[in-house]
Amino acid sequence: MKLVVQRVSQAKVEVEGKTVGAIGPGVVVLIGITHDDTTNQAIWLANKLINLRIFEDAEGKINQSLLEINGQALIISQFTLYADCSGGRRPSFTQAARPELAKQLYEKFIEEVQKGGVKVQTGIFGAEMQVSLLNDGPVTLILERSPEE
Repeated sequence: MKLVVQRVSQAKVEVEGKTVGAIGPGVVVLIGITHDDTTNQAIWLANKLINLRIFEDAEGKINQSLLEINGQALIISQFTLYADCSGGRRPSFTQAARPELAKQLYEKFIEEVQKGGVKVQTGIFGAEMQVSLLNDGPVTLILERSPEE
């Protein structure tokens, strides 16, 4: 499981010209899922995300979590995070999980972030989406939980 996390001032996702999710200050999370990812990894990464100290405190130090700033999360599935670009010029997506497993773990991750106290908006799993965001900082991080952990 792989997350690309961007700290944002605001963000939205549209499907067919219609806004399906929008947030104020918080994070945009692009989530990629591979074949052997597990529920435990989704739970671990959700907890890591909501407690990760990537927001500035009153003194301007990066010292506060999503929970502490009462931030929101816009979570979007993105199978292309598991693209293999090593051969040829066209990426291979064979490392991305099948939609049935990916959707189940995507939904579990969202559920765990919500259970942790964060307001969540989402895209639509499997849809063609347009994501707009105002990156704050910029702060962009990659979080991974390998299958062995």
